[in-house]
Amino acid sequence: MKNGFNKSQHLCGETTISQLFREGKAFLVFPLRVVYRIEKRVEGDKRATVRVLTSVPKKQFKHAVDRNRFKRLIREAYRLQQHELNAVLEAKGVVMDVAFTAVHNQLPEFDFLKGRMFKILSKLVETQNIELVENKE
Repeated sequence: MKNGFNKSQHLCGETTISQLFREGKAFLVFPLRVVYRIEKRVEGDKRATVRVLTSVPKKQFKHAVDRNRFKRLIREAYRLQQHELNAVLEAKGVVMDVAFTAVHNQLPEFDFLKGRMFKILSKLVETQNIELVENKE
């Protein structure tokens, strides 16, 4: 299985992003705040199963180099562990938009961020399983 993270998996578009933050559910796993929105896949919908947005506030990281580094670390941690979430969403026939926003003002180590990303993705998978149980009842 490939570990790609191509353009189709990036969340872009002002209306889509504003809809995510307006209607999405959120939780915090330090050092990231996660906002996600799930919708049923429509017949003929060719978009990626999960679309991701990374955000690092300029207020916390004054230098663009640091913001870009943090975003790069987030994307890499996600890219390496995305398969389980994609498999669950494919099986359920839904698509998900996710935004990762940095809430800490120090650049984390990659291993720490990778562990936190595992926890985030596990929580998103658990959320899907809970919603699946609720829909069956």
